[in-house]
Amino acid sequence: MYIVVTGAAGFIGSNLVKALNARGETQILAVDDLSDDDKFRNLADCDIADYFDKTEFLPRLAEGDFEDDIAAVLHQGACSDTMETDGRYMLSNNYRYSVSLLHHCQENDIPLLYASSAAVYGAGTTFREERACEAPLNVYGYSKSLFDQYVRRMLPERTSQIAGFRYFNVYGPREAHKGRMASVVWHFFEQYRATGKVQLFEGSGGYAAGDQRRDFVSVDDVVKVNLDFLDHPHRSGIFNVGTGSAATFNAVAAATINACRAADGAPPLAFEELHRAGAIEYIAFPPGLAARYQSATQADLSRLRGAGYAAPMLSVEIGVPRCIGALLAQSRVNP
Repeated sequence: MYIVVTGAAGFIGSNLVKALNARGETQILAVDDLSDDDKFRNLADCDIADYFDKTEFLPRLAEGDFEDDIAAVLHQGACSDTMETDGRYMLSNNYRYSVSLLHHCQENDIPLLYASSAAVYGAGTTFREERACEAPLNVYGYSKSLFDQYVRRMLPERTSQIAGFRYFNVYGPREAHKGRMASVVWHFFEQYRATGKVQLFEGSGGYAAGDQRRDFVSVDDVVKVNLDFLDHPHRSGIFNVGTGSAATFNAVAAATINACRAADGAPPLAFEELHRAGAIEYIAFPPGLAARYQSATQADLSRLRGAGYAAPMLSVEIGVPRCIGALLAQSRVNP
């Protein structure tokens, strides 16, 4: 029996494949779009049974090529560019593809675990998995919200597990291919190594410069949630996946810089010292971004905890240095 991972060469997908390998799982069907060939590096150290392009996979699925051979689908594939303005592409890629996959899974009693996003909440201040809290600011967020609504209508009559995870701000290794859409931890790491400083946006939404705050969650925790639900197929629903605690961009910048300093044998410095020394500076928002910007997010984890997921989440103070350690190790392998 195979486990299907869509978006397998992407950030979260490749971390899932690697974690499945660590559990002894190698019967994995990896589905993705490698028109961006740099993503192949994320799978180079992973063991899979086969690879399929995303345009090939659905027709093969519909034709019955994998009949009775699929144990579960971990659907991580999506266009996650919040600046994408082609709504037809976004809805075809993120929404319609997901609907087709959902129907196949339900018709064949296959558990489906899929990636939603905290982008569904938009500029809201309440982050609960409820329709009243959802007001996406861009077509990416809308594509995720629309599929969540579709899932809600199917949940009462589901034939197998359906679990959607609203990821908050995920960071970790294997995201270099994302470029400008990579996490701020990755960007801060790259900036500091190249210039000795990091750049944060000026104030917005009533927050001072760098004091905007997000729920930054390690990809390690995202993977653990997925695998825990995979092990408990009776759990269904839509769940926030974050830490449940917001951290400022200033705090993340300081944690990133200090992790780099520690690797060089230098002592940590307080944020104020780093700012005075010019290691942290503020820049204006790119045109068009400020109006679509979430200035503050913090996951309400009540539903996730209520479903039985009890493991603690990594704080920024622990998760960011761990991430930087992995990035430094990777840079030594591929300088």
